[in-house]
Amino acid sequence: MIRHWKADDEIDLQQHANNYNVSKYLRDRFPYPYTMNDALDWVNYMKGRKDDFNFAITINDKVIGGIGLELREDIYRKTPLLGYWLGEQFWGTGIMTEAVRLVADYAFNNLDIMSIQATVFSNNLKSMRVLEKVGFIKQGILKQCIIKNNEVFDEHIYAVFRNL
Repeated sequence: MIRHWKADDEIDLQQHANNYNVSKYLRDRFPYPYTMNDALDWVNYMKGRKDDFNFAITINDKVIGGIGLELREDIYRKTPLLGYWLGEQFWGTGIMTEAVRLVADYAFNNLDIMSIQATVFSNNLKSMRVLEKVGFIKQGILKQCIIKNNEVFDEHIYAVFRNL
């Protein structure tokens, strides 16, 4: 299930987010180690937001991951950027594929957008597969444009489009 963030999500969030194997595929703004203060800051920040585009992924109301849309401006105003992560013990279960599908459907039904983009590090083949299962199409590869943990990666750009 996906739902909005709420008070008391911090413990589960910190437990699943504090994992090097999760963080190595994410931007540096997702810290590692992921402390309880990081979890508190995130949940408090999300509780104060007015938008409805960032969600906790849960099982039995316990947070196991996160997914959201970053609404952009200017020439990208109709193309939000999708981001997501999942606790390592849940990888390969189909949970993320379903979460991406739910958020994409939600976005196309509730936002004035023409497409959704997602970017993936070149070493994250499982995430590429998730996007492809939901109907995202690889739009291109930006060569050697990401530095994570002092290692250089390509960035794969995916998009899914509103059915016209």
